[in-house]
Amino acid sequence: MENIHFPLETEVTVTTSFQDADPMGVIYHGNYFRYFEEARRVLLDKIAYGYIAMSESGHMWPVIDTRVKYVKAIPFNHEIRISAKLTEWENRLRIDYVIFDAKTGQRMCKAHTTQVAVSIAEQEMCFVSPKLFLDKVEHWHQTGECLQ
Repeated sequence: MENIHFPLETEVTVTTSFQDADPMGVIYHGNYFRYFEEARRVLLDKIAYGYIAMSESGHMWPVIDTRVKYVKAIPFNHEIRISAKLTEWENRLRIDYVIFDAKTGQRMCKAHTTQVAVSIAEQEMCFVSPKLFLDKVEHWHQTGECLQ
């Protein structure tokens, strides 16, 4: 059987809100993480491993590192498209993001977050991602479908 690879990625479109803007009318830099979080939520829901499923599997996944490159200021009441792609999963969870202007396609921001699995029971970091998560990602890469 041929090993088919369906990248685990998604896109969400949002319109920025006034409450996310600073006094100059552009989105405050700290609020970009809300957009990353929404894209990450949608991405992990594709494999039925959102935060509730993570917790039910006995793991939490705290963010341990972030990197953000602000390319162009994003004004409020502006439609943006956030892409999220899973790029590492064996020992940690790394998701790469790009925010685009939804109308022009111009890149406005590039970022990534890194998370690690922590056993809820032992309160210890896992050095390998949990088998359940790895199985879900592998199934997605082979079939493009969610493993319940």
